[in-house]
Amino acid sequence: MALQTVDAALMRKMFLAGAKNLESKKEIINELNVFPVPDGDTGTNMTLTILSAVKEVNAADGSMKALAKAMSSGSLKGARGNSGVILSQLLRGFSKVVREHEVITIPIAAESFARAVDTAYNAVMKPKEGTILTVARAGAERAAELAGSCTDFEEFTTQVVKRMQEALDYTPELLPVLKEAGVVDSGGTGLLEVMKGGLDCMLGKEIDYSFEESESATAEKKPGGAGSTDISTADIKFGYCTEFIIMLNREFSLADEASFKAFLSSIGDSIVCVADDGVVKVHVHTNDPGLALQRALTFGQLSRIKIDNMREEHNERVIMSEEKAAEPAKPVERKPFGFVSVSIGDGMNAIFRELGVDYLIEGGQTMNPSTEDMLKAVDAVEANTVFILPNNKNIILAAEQAKSLVEDKEIIVIPTKTVPQGISAVIAFNPEVSADENREAMTEALSYVKSGQVTYAVRDTSFEGHEIHESDIMGISDHGIVAVGQDIDDTTLAMIETMMDDDAGLLSIYYGSDVTEEQAQGLADRFSEKFPLVDVEVHNGGQPIYYYVVSVE
Repeated sequence: MALQTVDAALMRKMFLAGAKNLESKKEIINELNVFPVPDGDTGTNMTLTILSAVKEVNAADGSMKALAKAMSSGSLKGARGNSGVILSQLLRGFSKVVREHEVITIPIAAESFARAVDTAYNAVMKPKEGTILTVARAGAERAAELAGSCTDFEEFTTQVVKRMQEALDYTPELLPVLKEAGVVDSGGTGLLEVMKGGLDCMLGKEIDYSFEESESATAEKKPGGAGSTDISTADIKFGYCTEFIIMLNREFSLADEASFKAFLSSIGDSIVCVADDGVVKVHVHTNDPGLALQRALTFGQLSRIKIDNMREEHNERVIMSEEKAAEPAKPVERKPFGFVSVSIGDGMNAIFRELGVDYLIEGGQTMNPSTEDMLKAVDAVEANTVFILPNNKNIILAAEQAKSLVEDKEIIVIPTKTVPQGISAVIAFNPEVSADENREAMTEALSYVKSGQVTYAVRDTSFEGHEIHESDIMGISDHGIVAVGQDIDDTTLAMIETMMDDDAGLLSIYYGSDVTEEQAQGLADRFSEKFPLVDVEVHNGGQPIYYYVVSVE
């Protein structure tokens, strides 16, 4: 007997079967990633996204409306990475249709597929064919073709899955990078595995519905604001955090800037010195703030001077944290602006805190926090306008999705794709101007910094003309993989050379957890020998996975 309708009970089982099939194939999907870096793999992101929905589906009552809400809200909050966000949008659009019906017919299913595709395409600023979107659209088109003639759900779903498989197989013809690597699209593969799992359930195949206890990389970390008490001060070399602005009364030339930075380096560390439109923003950790202020006065008047004793602050924080539980909660007045930033590594965290970021989301190894992570961070920042710095191109969509779910605050996502871009964006912030003016200035600041990252390959592949083997060292700039080798320093220098031009004046090197300060300084010395006119700053980034993160300004 033909299966003509699907009720809520069967829909729930099909969804869980699809999620289970995706989970079981996640490592295979990860292997399809063209970019062979050890972070943000598609299979992992999509699995974590759908498992967030599974949790809510298992807690929902037996109605189709409750099921649809659980699939939509669970996936929206759990969405990670571009592929996870698109999957959540497909489920969101699908749910908007099915929630209005207790029993799903084939025409209703076709309508829900069409709504799913429209919702997903609308969520992506620049939709690209040869991706998960193409595979989803092919399935929706086949569903529409069958809606008026097919009366058997098993046949209908089989035909839809078949068309999606054909579309997936064709993705290398639409994206040359897939063809070069000899793979099909990983996101499209993930979506197809969800559909295949649902079809297996419909056909009565035996399915194990138990799921792994999967937690995100970010859940293992403890995100925190600038006031977190987990900062170790056992080895504070310079005790005073000193910040001020110089109102210039004469030209501040490149030579002046280099000389001033060299002076600051001689009396401290954690230096930020940025000149812009007649003012210079300065930040330095030093044991003698007066020396910094005295030298700064030779360039003009000083404004917004702020000096904090970091050792004293640390002790006060520890005492306050011990007493905090005994204090009644006090209402907090909102400030005009606040910041949420994704970060990796203790050193990077410290830099963002020093620049005034309120809440840090630890990206962890995958560097892909969820939409819910973003929402929790925004909720913790008591500000009318909150700027989000994703600092990774695979997190921007999740940040935008979080923005759409916040109603009581203005959320501005600055599309930072790297940590150095995030640092530049925060430095460009001006508390004296409006949110829109800051949005424009912070976004413009991204164009002034070139970023590079050095890591290792996790698989063999061919990418952008490079033959890459597992464990090779890769230098990745804003333009993709630009250097491949076996030596970390040689590959890093080769990458940096591709980033240099006549305007380059400052190279910032952030060394990771697997690199020592001595090794990083050795790299800086080698660079300075070849480019003596470019200033070099070395910072402890503490980031995992990436040996070096660098920026050229």
